[in-house]
Amino acid sequence: METLQKPHVLMISEITADGKLTLGKGVSSKILMKHMSNEAEILLHETRAEYDAIMVGSSTIRIDNSFLTVRMVEGENPLRVIPNSLADLPLEANVFDTTKARTVLAVSSKAPKDRVDAFAARGVDVVVCGEDRVDFVQLMNILSAKYQIKKLIIEGGPTLNWHMLHHGLVDEIRLIHMPFIVGGSDTPSLVGGMPLASENDMIKLDLRSTKMYGTNLVTEYRVLY
Repeated sequence: METLQKPHVLMISEITADGKLTLGKGVSSKILMKHMSNEAEILLHETRAEYDAIMVGSSTIRIDNSFLTVRMVEGENPLRVIPNSLADLPLEANVFDTTKARTVLAVSSKAPKDRVDAFAARGVDVVVCGEDRVDFVQLMNILSAKYQIKKLIIEGGPTLNWHMLHHGLVDEIRLIHMPFIVGGSDTPSLVGGMPLASENDMIKLDLRSTKMYGTNLVTEYRVLY
């Protein structure tokens, strides 16, 4: 299925000097983010306030139990979008508290009906897009057509980032550089997924800006497909 319409997509992430997102596999990114400058943290929340929707993957919810709301600045909470093919995330996760913000759970056709019904009973919008797993192209169309989402921010881990880039759905990337080296051969990096077949498969970026926010360098790129 080709993209008929989609939001403008910004991928934003903190990243260490050696390209890592956390201190290790299965470790919350919140530990690293505690060392982010106040200025960079405000930028993160200003960005959330400027965007219509925010998306993270299932692993981020399991590990970080994020709220994905706007704090530190004035602004509306964005629509929260969680791809979770089998609807097997904990019902009590913070992101499914719809008194704070509206949440869309994107599932596949294989998601058990009882799980779908349980999320719906909590006030979560459940959308089916994909047979065996979430179809991200279809999801972008749904967000654009049904929810009128014009701008989407993704604060994903390596798996979600890879899917979105693999399908050519990311328009811009904003990296908040953390002046640390973490190491670890299996420590999550910005993008996971399958290794490239050749240098011809590399996704090229156009550096648009660099700016210091306190102790953190922030770089912004346009994605060239």
